[in-house]
Amino acid sequence: MTGTQMRGETAGARAIDMRLEIVIIPVSDVDRAKRFYGDLGWRLDIDHATADDYRVIQFTPPGSECSVIFGKNVTAAAPGSMQGLHLIVSDIEAAREDLLRRGVEVGEPFHDTGGVFQHSDGRGVAAGPNPHRKSYASYASFSDPDGNGWVFQEVTAQLSGDIEPGDARFTSEVVNAVRHTASGG
Repeated sequence: MTGTQMRGETAGARAIDMRLEIVIIPVSDVDRAKRFYGDLGWRLDIDHATADDYRVIQFTPPGSECSVIFGKNVTAAAPGSMQGLHLIVSDIEAAREDLLRRGVEVGEPFHDTGGVFQHSDGRGVAAGPNPHRKSYASYASFSDPDGNGWVFQEVTAQLSGDIEPGDARFTSEVVNAVRHTASGG
């Protein structure tokens, strides 16, 4: 086995920490995007230009270790093409109300009736947060001015591979999926 083995490949193999640091989001108007993300209450880390044709701006959401970058000539992706960017919140309704107070349009909370993850095509979606407020089961969505799509996901308990059957913090579908994956199935 090599030094590039992944966690779980062999007992005792050393896992290399990998943390998501930056997500690049494509925007059409850098200053408009800077106002939008600043108005969300996110921390401005960098606003740097080296020439007329290059500018990079970095924001970090409150409590996040991962930041977003956008600017001029930082990505060739089409503005608005990033979808499904998840922001984890402990209270979906409070997070939604905060953005509404800031003047951001946020959809009504919803949950996936399948119990594991929302479907991108909107099937199996029910209005309102998960009726039992299970962790990972409630969502609300919003977009930036270019249409990059963000999703609040309510997480009140973190998943791990050792959750027990019937753990009431999660939907039964999530518990079964995690246990199935952890058992190598």
